[in-house]
Amino acid sequence: MTVLARSSVYLLVLACSLPLPALAGNVYKFRDEKGNVLFTNVVTERKKPRGEGFKQYSMLEKVSWFPDTNVHKYGNWGKDEFAVRPSFSKNRNAFDHLIKEAALAHNVDQGLVKAIIHTESGFNPKARSKPGAQGLMQLMPATAGMYAVVDAYDPSQNIVAGTRHIKYLLNRYNSLELALAAYNAGEGNVKKYGGIPPFTETRDYVKRVMSRYKNLYGGSSTSLAALNTSR
Repeated sequence: MTVLARSSVYLLVLACSLPLPALAGNVYKFRDEKGNVLFTNVVTERKKPRGEGFKQYSMLEKVSWFPDTNVHKYGNWGKDEFAVRPSFSKNRNAFDHLIKEAALAHNVDQGLVKAIIHTESGFNPKARSKPGAQGLMQLMPATAGMYAVVDAYDPSQNIVAGTRHIKYLLNRYNSLELALAAYNAGEGNVKKYGGIPPFTETRDYVKRVMSRYKNLYGGSSTSLAALNTSR
């Protein structure tokens, strides 16, 4: 759906009938050279308004995200999935004691928590995504608020809240893949699409975390089964 605002007149414009890329519930605000404003959730891969009538809206001013949506591109951090950026490689095991404490306290496999941290931030405690997620486990402000986090960049607070949140999602969905999808794309998008949302970034994210959990941090068929029975 596209909403066009011209002065004080609002027009509802039907989206084109061609197949569109799935979007993570974002609303984009554009402006043209005359000052007219366009709000739309239908954009091209280059973040331009889709539709022949909207080419003049070339200035992207703002992107509004759902409060719990942290969809962004995830890097491999290096030549293979084990690698991280050199500047943060020293942190690979620096937070293991915090991960272990949080995992034990909330009955979550510590290997899963570490795989999420690896994928979310590459062990950078000061990481921040464009949507606004913060810290090691990339907490969105709304998610941090759910768990009374005062400083999302504090490794201890961040890991405890992120572990509590993935535990909550595991309980809700009874599926590790769906829980990871909701951690990334938000619960609303999982509900909207009846499963893992068709966002490239989210599907990539789920695959990366699952692979790192299984191949790097001790995840196995036994530990996966335990996740689904430790409710």
